[in-house]
Amino acid sequence: MGKRVVFIIGTIAFGAFAGAFAWAFFFLMNMGIGFLWGTVPAWLGQAGLPALFYPIAFCALGGLVIGLFTKRFGDYPQDMNTVMGEVKKTGRYEYDHLGASFFGALLPLLFGGSIGPEAGLTGVIAGLCTWVGDRLRFMGAEMRELTEAGTAAVISAIFSAPLFGLAVPVVGAADDSRGQLSAGDIALEVPKALKCAIYVTAVAGALGMMVLLGSMVGSSAGLPHFSEIAFGTAELAWGMPLALVGALAGWLFFPLGVLARKISSLLGRHVVLKPVIAGLALGCVGVVLPFAMFAGEAQTEQLAESWTTLGAGILIATGFMKVLTTQLCLNLGWRGGHFFPLIFAGISIGYGMATLTGIDPVFALCATTGALLGATMRQPLMAALLLFLVFPVKGAFVLLIAATIGYAIPVPSSWLEANQQ
Repeated sequence: MGKRVVFIIGTIAFGAFAGAFAWAFFFLMNMGIGFLWGTVPAWLGQAGLPALFYPIAFCALGGLVIGLFTKRFGDYPQDMNTVMGEVKKTGRYEYDHLGASFFGALLPLLFGGSIGPEAGLTGVIAGLCTWVGDRLRFMGAEMRELTEAGTAAVISAIFSAPLFGLAVPVVGAADDSRGQLSAGDIALEVPKALKCAIYVTAVAGALGMMVLLGSMVGSSAGLPHFSEIAFGTAELAWGMPLALVGALAGWLFFPLGVLARKISSLLGRHVVLKPVIAGLALGCVGVVLPFAMFAGEAQTEQLAESWTTLGAGILIATGFMKVLTTQLCLNLGWRGGHFFPLIFAGISIGYGMATLTGIDPVFALCATTGALLGATMRQPLMAALLLFLVFPVKGAFVLLIAATIGYAIPVPSSWLEANQQ
């Protein structure tokens, strides 16, 4: 009993560390982006150099840096699904390349990559949890729970979505339904109540630390929270068309991924050339549609303040191009996740549709973003849980219905399999 109390306390502490780590990562990312994409272009402008084509030059340079980094250290970070799959299968995640995972995740974000940070952060935290577990073997099988709880905590901290963080480790857990876990030569039964407590305390520790640091220093992570939503006859009438537009963007994620992988295959093993080409493409798009670059976390706040000054065509085009740039980055060496940019894509399309229709903008965002993630994740409930705290509680039903519509759009199995490779 005493050992388990100590373990729960340690889990809270490690959850808090995961939250602090995620906060610090976002802080470094935002500071770096502010300098490289704000201060440096201002200096160039003062020197008389044209800033218009800065995205092309800098994204190409970023591709070169990323390519050289990959050539030297390997394909790090691994994506979140790979990390979670390894943790579910073995109860651990090797920590030999934590530094490579951290900097490999940070570099593409600094250079404007249309990817999310969840891959690098999940891998680093899972590796650190495994490292701690290897040094606390006396805890037996419960140390497997620490690694899974740590990943749940950092996922919750990244997205400010506790329900999503708690649900992710459960997905694919059928093989562990009996709860029989092993650690070395020790086989212990981990009670379901204890497992639930471990997850909840880790996530609570992570989110608590994020709130604490945010109140002390200032928020540096997470998507903005929309607090108001209106339902009326016009909104309900437009609900299905909005969801179908979002679902179309999500459906396109798969053939665009197939196309990007074919380009990657044609380029063979040129690990430096691939990210340079992706950088050039990203920069060219960024000249015309600046919001098609970056992860989308900070850009969502900027878009929320300025969407009324942009035309519907620009907003909708930005959302669809965001899907394209994300697949190009992911498949041509800019390693990271896809959740943040796809959420941003749905929000941009939603604002564009609100401009066209004149309906409540937050309702439009719920419908398009929920459908887009439902189409790409193929798990409507998980999509709704991910977005639950981004949008008002009153919009939860809209999110779930839209995500179900997105999921209902058929996607060829070959595209799904290719997207998982």
